[in-house]
Amino acid sequence: MPLLEETTLPQEHPPTVPVVIIGNGPSGICLSYLLSGYKPYLDTATVHPNPILYRKLQETKHLPITEQDLEYLSEGLEGRSGNPVAVLFDTLLHPNADFGYEFPPVLQWRREKQQHIPHLVLGRATPGGAWHAMEGSMLTISLGIWMELPGVNYRDLTNGKRSDRATPEEISSYYRNYVKLKGLQKNFVDNTYVTSVQKLCRGHDEEGLENGHTDQGDGGVGEGGNEGFERNQVECLNKEVGGALWEVRGYQQLQNDAHVPFSLFAENVVLATGASDSPVRLGVEGEDLPFVFHSISDLGLALNRRTLDMKSDPVLVVGAGLSAADAVLCACNSNIRVLHVFRKNIDDQDLIFKQLPKTLYPEYHKVYNMMCNTAGNSSVSLFPDYTSFPEHCVVSFQSDMKCLLQGNNSLKAFKISMVLVLIGTNPNLFFLKGQGQYLGQDPTKPISCKQNPIDIHPYTFECTKEPGLFAMGPLVGDNFVRFLKGGALGIASCLLKRLKKKGKLISNGGNTFI
Repeated sequence: MPLLEETTLPQEHPPTVPVVIIGNGPSGICLSYLLSGYKPYLDTATVHPNPILYRKLQETKHLPITEQDLEYLSEGLEGRSGNPVAVLFDTLLHPNADFGYEFPPVLQWRREKQQHIPHLVLGRATPGGAWHAMEGSMLTISLGIWMELPGVNYRDLTNGKRSDRATPEEISSYYRNYVKLKGLQKNFVDNTYVTSVQKLCRGHDEEGLENGHTDQGDGGVGEGGNEGFERNQVECLNKEVGGALWEVRGYQQLQNDAHVPFSLFAENVVLATGASDSPVRLGVEGEDLPFVFHSISDLGLALNRRTLDMKSDPVLVVGAGLSAADAVLCACNSNIRVLHVFRKNIDDQDLIFKQLPKTLYPEYHKVYNMMCNTAGNSSVSLFPDYTSFPEHCVVSFQSDMKCLLQGNNSLKAFKISMVLVLIGTNPNLFFLKGQGQYLGQDPTKPISCKQNPIDIHPYTFECTKEPGLFAMGPLVGDNFVRFLKGGALGIASCLLKRLKKKGKLISNGGNTFI
């Protein structure tokens, strides 16, 4: 579907959209659902197990949750997210889930088309985001039901599901079908790549774009901030919408690989890009050598092409997270020798394995058992093809296929066949000024989902440093689908309240932009 039909383009300037969502993973899908007129009400046939929260919900049961005071409802709730609205929405959808219960949600959803907010969801592939690129045979860390989005039961789309956890293939299929079932397709534009997001000037005293971001080399527009736009046109547009506008530029890739550029004006922009764009690097000598990789998919390719076998030199896996554990399992299951290097002590309580129940995650506890029992030398009887090196770091990689490891009191050199550096990923916000670094909780450091998330208002998810710019999901520290849905609730609630106050909610339920 083309992003913009030529017949809909006004002659004087590109179209203005109330909301543009960048990213079509579960964050963007859930927000689109809430902006499309679907409203969450208390299901009066249910009782929430938290009596205090249930009493609060009863007080305003005639109102949808999006029109209530989210700060009041969230007060006193505790959960595994640092964002209070995420904890609130999670306990409404999955009451007492952390205690092992599977209570039904206490919400019922009603479609109120007059509450529809026109919006576009821009994604690089089909709806589902990064889930389409993940290995299909591995299991998700979260339970399948925790991956579901509001209004569509996960098990209903997976024929009862044979186990508690799901494969990425099952999850990506669920998200694609969800968009169709809820009639959200008209809001989604696939195969789109955003190259620039910039705030337009507010008036005659400012030059072009706010924050001085007019450098064309940054993926932005030319000098003056708005190539082809006069300043009085921009000022007029800002007056029409009652505030500053954002200019969103990029291109759409068509089936014949042609790139069609687009330009949109948006009253609000939502960053829902996730965190899988840029792998974290070690920053050591030789990391750019052709046998050093930063994705587990490269291991799968090597196995499929039979460039690795049981006679090959060991594969070096760097990292102590779940991606590294997946790589260890994949290699060992193919009888490939593995050297496993990580900085932490095996007894470190921050290791992810310490937080996973053994009954649900036996494969990861197998890896942890291997890490503990082969430290420094392979155990001939238990794991002859695997050796772990806790409290070690990589010093360098050499062109002769050797790596140098630094331990507490020693240097070790090994001949290897392949390296997998799996120490995390960071978002890539290249389309923002300074890659969005100024939006972080610490503006002196790059945006990082764990160390330096985007600084937001806790109940609206609006960036504290940029009115009209919102962020959700991993960008604000919610790395699990279970909690990123709270960002959708906070943003939808904020926008609905603002537009209602301005008297700008539409009644036709349509979208004239696609």
